[in-house]
Amino acid sequence: MLSYQHAYHAGNFADVHKHLILHGVIDHILRKESSVTFMDTHAGRGLYPLAAEETSRLHEYRQGVLPLWEGRDSLMGEELLGGWLAALVRAQPDSRRLTHYPGSPWWMGRRLRPRDRQLLFELHPGEHGHLADQPLEGNIRTIHGDGLKGLVERLPVKTPRLCVLIDPSYERKQEYLEVAQALLAALHKARHAVVLVWYPLLPAGRHHELLDAVKAGGVRKVWRSEFRLQTPGRETRGMFGSGMLVVNPPWGLDERLAMAMAQVVPRLGDEASYHGDWWVGE
Repeated sequence: MLSYQHAYHAGNFADVHKHLILHGVIDHILRKESSVTFMDTHAGRGLYPLAAEETSRLHEYRQGVLPLWEGRDSLMGEELLGGWLAALVRAQPDSRRLTHYPGSPWWMGRRLRPRDRQLLFELHPGEHGHLADQPLEGNIRTIHGDGLKGLVERLPVKTPRLCVLIDPSYERKQEYLEVAQALLAALHKARHAVVLVWYPLLPAGRHHELLDAVKAGGVRKVWRSEFRLQTPGRETRGMFGSGMLVVNPPWGLDERLAMAMAQVVPRLGDEASYHGDWWVGE
């Protein structure tokens, strides 16, 4: 069953965390001249108008991107966060107003060079329809299909380098292990790929199934980043935090993100917190 649509959650605190990391990874990757294939296994719509019916129903961006947008003048001096905010400004039809939030296809594709390519997978038919209607420029292909299967089937790629974002909805409990299996299969075919795996922090704690499976698979050089909007308690309902694994992370990304998140955390709530650490497979 496919019911999840990210438009209801566009620009929330998890998007800020996820896309700040993605921005930092891409920033580092593009410092080298050799070509890159960017792959997004769960691309969504690509760009989200904040006035859309779905997004305006929950207004989650008000506790995510909006406080950072409103304080952007004082945040532009921070290297990673400032660059991310400057890009966000360029995504707006009117640079003075926050009216749209860009999804991962935009963060990946906006700086695509002629020698690079991008593959965007989306299984939900309605979401893929929105994505296909976006004015995407450059060597970009949208694919209506299962992104985890598509990722493994299309490896190895023709470019020297590969960057992958795996960002499912985790609607089904099985997805945590499916993501781990796809990651391990992809790394078997492309062991030097930079792979980002997003996961939600929920009271049920099922993300540990994913983390344990990745560790048991022997994956090395993994950096884990977790941002919590609140401290979970017995009464906690819904997603309280956002997690990201980065396999083969660029050098210095951990420190750059720690400095950026030091500016983000106090603006997103009194209970907000951030933690990053390194771990390797066994």
